This record gives sequence, C-alpha cells and structure tokens, in this order.
Amino acid sequence: MLKDRLRTEPSSPSLHSPPKKSGSGPQNRASNGLDQFFASIQDQAGLSILDFSGASQANISFITSMGHRIYSNDALRTMEEAFGSGGDFIANQSDPERAALFLRENLELADRSFDGALVWDTLQFLAPPLLQATVDQLYRILRPQSSLLAFFHAEEKAQSAPLYSYRIVESKIMSLTPRNQERPVQYFNNRSLEKMFQKFSSVKFFLTRDHLREVIVRR
Repeated sequence: MLKDRLRTEPSSPSLHSPPKKSGSGPQNRASNGLDQFFASIQDQAGLSILDFSGASQANISFITSMGHRIYSNDALRTMEEAFGSGGDFIANQSDPERAALFLRENLELADRSFDGALVWDTLQFLAPPLLQATVDQLYRILRPQSSLLAFFHAEEKAQSAPLYSYRIVESKIMSLTPRNQERPVQYFNNRSLEKMFQKFSSVKFFLTRDHLREVIVRR
C-alpha cells in the first residue's frame, strides 16, 4: 500500500537552507538526502556507484575514500547532445532515435551492476515515456537493496529550473554549479513520484524550504 512504501520527512533547520548566493559560481548547500544516501553505504566496501553529474575529482575522491568504485557519466551533457536546448528540447524527446541515443549513452550497462546511483536532478527534465524508460533502466542496473538519490523542483508553477553540476563536499554538503536553465517537463508531487518508482521497494522524501524535493529510493 502507498502508506507502507512512502515516507516523507522534513529536513532539520540546519540541513535545509537554500544555497548561499555567490553570483553564478559554485554554491554550497546541505542535503539530508545526500546524507541518507551515504549512510546507506558507509558500513560496506567495494561497492559500485553510478554518478550522473559527470567526472569530477571531488566526487571521485569522496567515493573512493569510502572504499567504493565510481562510474561517472555526464547525463546533462548527453541530454543536450540528444535533444538540443530551448524550444525543441522537450519535443525532440519524442524522437525514437534521439531517445535511444540518450538511453544508450547513459544506461547501456549490465544488469544489477551497481550498488547505488546519484541521479541528481536529471529525471525532472525528461518527458514521458522516456522518463519511465530511464527509471526502468535504473531499476535494471541496480542491485537489490541499493539506493538512488534524485532531486525534483517542487514549485508547481515554475517556468524554468536551473540545471546544475553537483560536487560532493562532504556527506551532508554538496556544491552546485549552474549550467543552464530548462523548463521542467511536469510538476512532480509525492504521488506522481511514488507512481514513477513503483517497481522499487520504498520511496522517502525530504522537503526543503527552497522548492526542492529530495528523494531516496530503495531498490
């Protein structure tokens, strides 16, 4: 039942403040979702983690210092290569060849080959049915009991949302660097996210004051 699978928790005051403004450069923000993700793997070793934010020394160093392996893929770059930007960005996602290119570049990976996935904000910019196809592929490549972290802007009437590069500062802190602005394809509330991840065993939400919904999904 829905209430058995879905848990929503508010972030504590020290962990849900918006990023500190510093022009267009990197901004640090605390994240309960990120903290929960790392808590789920901290007592293990030799795990394989998928990172959709592209290769960065910060992320590589943090993950490997925990004794894990990291596979980096710049999903936003391949998204822009496959679908362009601006007015055609959403329309191009209905092109089967473009959609297949995006899936191939990001998720042509072996079944159950990863123990966790840092998906960041990628999913909110994908239109159905590509969105569901991407989630299904993530389910396929993750091992049972592994965790997935994703972010969704929670402002229902937002006309655009920033795309970021995410860098790990520490288990509770990430650095965000703006890359572009795109219109979210749809508004995601708890119910729609629960439906999206219905194959997974659990979905947990962290609510923030700056219109960001952090989601931890358990395979």
